[in-house]
Formats: sequence, C-alpha cells, structure tokens
Amino acid sequence: MIALLTAGLACLSAGIALALPAAAVPTSAGVVINEIESDDGKNPDWIELVNTSSAPVDISGWILKDDDDSRTDAVPAGTTLAPGAFYVFTAPAMSFGLGKADAARLFRPDGATLVDSYTWTAHATVTYGRCPDGVGGFSQTTTATRGASNACGAATPTPTPTPSPTSAVPPSGAVVVNEVESNGGDPDDWFELFNTTNAAIDLTGYEVRDDGDASDHRYDLPSGSILPARGFLVVQKSVGSAPGFPFGLGSADKVRLFAPDRTTLVAEAAWAAHAATTLGRCPDGTGGLRETAAATKGAANACGVPVAINEVESNGGSPDDWIELVNRSNAQISVAGLVVTDSEITKNRYTIPAGTTIAAKGHLVLEKAAFGFGLGGADAVHLFDSDGVTELDATSWTAHAATTWGRCPDATGSFGETVESTPGSVNACTADAPTAEVWPGGASVRVLDAKNEYPDANLSGLDVADGALWAVENGRGRLHRIVPQGDGWVQAAGWADGKALHYPNGSGRVDAEAVTVVGDAVYVGSERDNDNNKVSRPAVLRYQPSTSASELVATAEWNLAADLPGLGANAGIEGLTWISDAWLTAREFVDATTGAAYVPTRYPGHGDGLFFVGVEGTAAVYAYALAADGGFSRIATIPSPFPIVAEVQFSGDRLWIVCDDACDGRIATFEITPPSAGTAGGTFRQTHLYARPAQTANVANEGFAIGDTCVDGVAETFYADDARTDGFSLRSGTIACTAGSSTPTPQPTPQPTPTVTPTSAPTPLPSPPLAPTAGATTPVSPAASALTGANRGGLSGPASALPGQTVTITVPAALPGQTVDIWMFSTPVHLGAATVTAAHTVSAALPLTASAGVHRLVVTDAAGAVLGWTEITVSASALASTGSDAQSLPTLVMFALIALLAGLGALHRRRRLRRVGEISPAALSDGQGVSP
Repeated sequence: MIALLTAGLACLSAGIALALPAAAVPTSAGVVINEIESDDGKNPDWIELVNTSSAPVDISGWILKDDDDSRTDAVPAGTTLAPGAFYVFTAPAMSFGLGKADAARLFRPDGATLVDSYTWTAHATVTYGRCPDGVGGFSQTTTATRGASNACGAATPTPTPTPSPTSAVPPSGAVVVNEVESNGGDPDDWFELFNTTNAAIDLTGYEVRDDGDASDHRYDLPSGSILPARGFLVVQKSVGSAPGFPFGLGSADKVRLFAPDRTTLVAEAAWAAHAATTLGRCPDGTGGLRETAAATKGAANACGVPVAINEVESNGGSPDDWIELVNRSNAQISVAGLVVTDSEITKNRYTIPAGTTIAAKGHLVLEKAAFGFGLGGADAVHLFDSDGVTELDATSWTAHAATTWGRCPDATGSFGETVESTPGSVNACTADAPTAEVWPGGASVRVLDAKNEYPDANLSGLDVADGALWAVENGRGRLHRIVPQGDGWVQAAGWADGKALHYPNGSGRVDAEAVTVVGDAVYVGSERDNDNNKVSRPAVLRYQPSTSASELVATAEWNLAADLPGLGANAGIEGLTWISDAWLTAREFVDATTGAAYVPTRYPGHGDGLFFVGVEGTAAVYAYALAADGGFSRIATIPSPFPIVAEVQFSGDRLWIVCDDACDGRIATFEITPPSAGTAGGTFRQTHLYARPAQTANVANEGFAIGDTCVDGVAETFYADDARTDGFSLRSGTIACTAGSSTPTPQPTPQPTPTVTPTSAPTPLPSPPLAPTAGATTPVSPAASALTGANRGGLSGPASALPGQTVTITVPAALPGQTVDIWMFSTPVHLGAATVTAAHTVSAALPLTASAGVHRLVVTDAAGAVLGWTEITVSASALASTGSDAQSLPTLVMFALIALLAGLGALHRRRRLRRVGEISPAALSDGQGVSP
C-alpha cells in the first residue's frame, strides 16, 4: 500500500516560527500518477501517486482503475498526501492486475471525474514513470523506485549527493523520533524520524525496536535510508509484500533506534496510551511528545488544537444554519477564542466564547443565532486558532447539501453529503461505509488476567471448548489453556506459562495467530516461523494438547503458501475455525470449484468438516478441506468488509469475521441461506456489521471468542489484546443469546421485508412510561455507591422537570427492544420498566411526591447492571404547594391506567430462558441486550 519510507525536506529557517500545515486541498490539485509497475513477476502490480502541490491533499475515497470502467477500488479513508509525498496503491486494496496493453487512471470518489491517466501498449522493461517526478512525461525508468523519486537515467537532473554509510554515530539529539502512529494508520502503524542538524544522516543498518528485545521485535533499516538535513524519514510497519518493521506498536509502548552495533541507543520515544490522531513533538525535533491535531506523515507536525470542522447545515436546519466541530483527541479540550468564519473571512467572524470546551471525542454545535451569519449555497467554513490568523481547518461546497455536508468517516474522513443530519453526534455516512449496529450485548468489558501476565504482549487468537478458553501467543509461539476460577479466569494446572509450539520436525518458533479446537486436537494458524521471520509460511498446524510435556510438536502441517502467493511474512493467517460437513450440507453450501452443492466425498481423507481460514493480507476468509497427507483443496472464498481480517469464529449458525483496532473493533456476521429457499443461496453472505461495545476502548483485539453456554440470556465473550493495553491482554464481555440445543439448528435469517419510504420522516415517539406491576418480580436496585463517573454511559435527559412530569431519557448503551428499569435516587425509587425505542430512548413519570432539588435518574438492565445515569433537578411544583388541583385528577387517573397496562405488556414480553445451551440465531434478531 503506502510506500514504506517517505523522506521529505522541511526548509525550516532558524529563528523563524514554524507555520502549521495548510488544510488539505479538497480538489485534485497537484496529485498525479507518477510511476507504474505492470509486470514485476514476483510481487503484485502497483500504481504510485505523488502530490506536486505545496499543501496536503486528502485523497480518501479516490478511485483507481485500469482500462476497465467497472473498477471501484478506492484509496482508504484517512489518506492525506503531504507536499512531495508518494502513495503506492497495490494489493490488497488494488484487486486487479495491470496488463501488457492497459491503462492506469485516477478518479475522484464519484468514479467519473478523471484526475490523471496513462496508457501503454507493452510492459515497460522496468517501470513507466514521470521524468522528472510529477511534472514530466512518462518514459521507461532505469530502476523501480516504489514510494520514492523516479530513476530517470540521463534525463534526470543530478541529485544532491548523499553521504556514504559510516560507522560514526550522530551526536546526541541529532536524530529524534518526531511522530508516532501506534493505532492503525494508513496502511498500518508507522513512526517518523527528524534530523535536527544541517547535514544529511545515513541510517542504513540502524536497528529499530519497540519495547521488546526479542528477535521478532527488531528491524534493520534498509540501504538508502537517508535522513535529510532538517528533514523527515517515515518508517512503516510491514504490510503485504512490502518491507517494514514486523511488529505492531501498542498503546503503552516505545520506539527505539539503535546504531548498527545494536547497543548504542540513538533515539527513543515512549508513550502510555494510543493517541486519537498521532503522538508528535511540538515543535518538531525539540518539543515534548503530545497528541497532535492531525497526522502529518513525513511533514511538519500539526501542533494546534486537535479540533476540526465535522458537519455543516447550510440550508435552514433546526432551528437554522449550524456548524459542528469535533474533538479528535482522547481528552477534553478548550476551544475558547477560536474563530469561525464563512467564505468572507474578514467580514463574518465569530469568536467562540470563554469557557467553551469539547469532551473527548465529542462534538460541539455552533448555531446561527450565536455566530450571526448565514451559510450560502456556494460557501465555506474556516476555523482559525485564537490568533485569528492560523487556519486549523476549512471546508467549502458549491451547492446546498440535500442533508448536511460532513466528514465520512466521522472526525477523520473527507467531506461529502451525509445520509442524514446528526448535529452533536457521529456523522451518518453512505452505504459504502455502513454505520455499524450497536453491539448486541453489554456495553463494557472486564479484565480477566493479571497485569503483565503475558509479558510478550502478543496474545492473539482465541477459542472456547468444553468450558476452557484456548489462546495463542504469536511472539513467543505458545499455546495457553485458561479455565474459570471464581469470578475470573486463570491458566490451567500444568499450563502456567503456556506451552511452546514447534513444527513437525521439532524445530522453529511458531508465529501462532489463530486457534480452534476440533475433537481432542488443537489446530493453530500461523503466519511464519519466528526463527526465520522474513519468510511467509501461512500454515495450519495440528497439536495433541493432552501431553504433560512443556513443549508441543505439531503432528501435522498444512502449508498454504502455494495457494496464497505474494503474502507478506507478517500478513498471513490471523483467524481459524471449523464447521462440520453435516451443517454445511444441510444448508446446501456451494463448492466454488464445481459451482454446485458441496459433496464431502469429493475430498477423501479430509475428516468431517472444513477449516475456515482468515488471512490478514487479503482481507478474506477461505474454506479448506485439509487432507490427511498434508494436501488441501480450497472450497470457497469469502471476502470481508474490512481492510484486514484479525479473527474468525463460528457460533450460533454464524461466521463471525473480526477486524481489530484498524477498523475500530468492528465485527461482521455471515450466514448461509440454502438455494432451495428460493434465493441465490449456498454461500456465506454478510448479515450484520457490529460496532465494538460502546464503553470499550479501540484496542488491538486480535482474538475473539463466544462462550459455549447461554445462562439467563447471556453468553460470555472474550477478547485478546495483542498490544497489552494498560498491561492487560485478556478481557471479557457479554452477548445476548437464546437457550437451546448445544448443537446448532438450521435456522436461516429471514428474508428482509421491503421498507416503504415515508413521504416525511416521522418524529420518534417516546416509549410509554411504565409503572411497577402487581405480581411482577421485584427488580434489583443498584447501590448508590455503584454510580460512578465511569458508568454514566452517555445517558442524557432534561436538566429539570416538575413532580409527576414524564421525562424522556436517551440511553446509548441500551438496545432497541430491550426491557430496562428506571430508578430515581438518592433513596432509590423504581419508576417502572420500559422498552427501549429505536432511537435508544425510554420514558418515565417522576413521582408526584418528588422533593425539590438535584436527583439522579438511573437505567439498569434486567440483571440490575447500570447502563447509565444522569442528574435532573426537580423544581418546586405548584400542585405540591397548594395541596390539589381537581381539574388534573382525570388526567392523572388516565395516565395511571395507561402506565399499568403498559407495565403488564412489558411483563408479558419478558421470558425465562433455560440456563444452559448453545447461542442461537434468534439471539441477534430478537433485539435482546445485556450488560456485564
């Protein structure tokens, strides 16, 4: 994907204040196709772009095509090219190859506006490239220079000589770690070095490490790694077949640069948590490491306030035009004194008032009534720092949006028309970037392991079998068996530090990324041998864990390299699960090799099921029949909706495909509808896209599993954090389930019912207030001490109300259709049970006897777990002070009758579940949700 080493010069004159980077240019200004590889023979084809302008350009969503107009391959969201920077478009984002007589074409996100193109009638001897870069015509180059300046032979101006490699170590402070992306950048983690001197420094052979010293946590900078004078050098994590460091950067981690002697520390940066943007030095080279306003890979750091324009209503919203700002950081920020203007930047200026703040990751809506000017059909919004001159962000449009003009994805993407207006909340984006559904379970997770219990910070794949949790560790290559003990989970007897995994000949250190249990055997998915970590070896290995030995030798290996050519060494198998032939044939699963129903007898010796293998580098899942002799046959390919696959599980008649922090922890489910059901079935098709639990951080969850029992409508879920965030690797949450047979029963997802589009969108009605019902089970009241800042849950409602007044509360952590209980504190008073609406709201009437003053409204789930709480001020009531109002009595009686009937309905909807059973598909269609 992106070129791994991007060098850029920053001409910073001594004594002159460094200006912030200009806002990304919203047009195609300056971005052109620069180099094309159509016939490498060993690696995937690629197309290189370069930004020839003097400002960063956001190319998110731009589309690249060959000579086929049907192509839709797009540049990933959040991709911004710094001035002079290169971007390499290749597999897996690029799904097509380039032919002998073909074309490379660059389009805007609409797929129709052509930005640049080049056609050829024969492969180049090496590559086709512009000479000189970005501005010259295309010609044959002398050397492929993917992600770097083109090698144009004699036609190229003589470059400035670079220093020869030398053993001399640069003076202290000459090289600094200047910016770090540790949370899944584009295309993955990276860090930036800065040269504080006026002479270039050759870093060839210097060694990069994170906070670990194991061999798989080291990387030598390649030949030609020149750090320009007063310039930058970007070092990228390996992606696909491209080189780079082979390890990820964690939430609490380091970047260290050592001299070629492997002992002398040259530069270092450490941090305690991921940044929402990046961590960077402010000012460049000399300042402390802090959260930046935006990622500026290979360019001067953005050291302003981490705030951006996020959404704009220019055509009479409610009540009028408005501008929404977003805080991109993980901490509350002050925006007091920032200046907002429209396109008339000297005439229409609004200074945000003193004391104005935006919560971490929060939104602030500025109304026309405050800023005082209207926004036109062809207009702009500019955001300036408190000096009124330094521009922090800007956006412009040529016509009113039918909805609003907003960033997609929220806070980080480029601007376009949104699906609907969402003032003060996350933007609603297009179907190409679907909004994830609320996680069908608890909103939070709990830690299961002791701090630093897994010292190598590489816990990865998970599986649950017979009440035990199996986990693999990819750095040290170990298998762990973890069992429940009291309220927690501990490593089983005889498995204190896991068991080392080896290949069938007893050698090697298996880079174990995935695990699944079938019968009495454990199968492990591996990317490579960590003792030879630069060579891809995507393999499924079988182990017999019943031995008391401290090390396990594989009893069989299926090396899939021949079927997965071109994979990077660190881009192989990440997920592994098994599905029985009986289940697959019952659903008329289609064998892609025949186009007909899968017939197990066509694959002798494969056992009685297929293995489903998730591959990071291709972002797909493959179904394999693994033969007893080590051979294999691919039966199907299942593309995922993600840029990578981190885990695969099969539970409740669903295939669960997981993406880690690179996709905000989203999980997609896939199901099979048999062809005999009257649809084009027999293949796995996506049915749901879920967000991570609402109250959890976006961490590197490379392992996911669902417990094998359903107790009172709740099953436990498990997450393995490969980055050991805050020192912990293993966490658990919950998911709603339906008790049933331990064997999955054929139950395909019903066909969707066509939706009739209303002529006008109705306003969602609040759920009716419900009163306690005679004979109902007494709900569990939470303790007042259980109400903490950590479990407010984003719950919101009116700031004040009168006794007896019905109030509507928004509960983000609750699921539509879920039955919840509403309480009023200090002394807990049960206001009733209510069913959550599609808008995540519930309603209840305050007691007529409620005393004046500040109270707390609390919402709990059926088990009494707190979903959230908020404060409300009860005002003194005229009714309370005069004693009665005869005219209000009929209304109160009617209200009480409605509340009683609604309460009986809610009780009828509750159901008791058998305590133990397999999760069934109904768990996700009945709208139930639980909290831990």
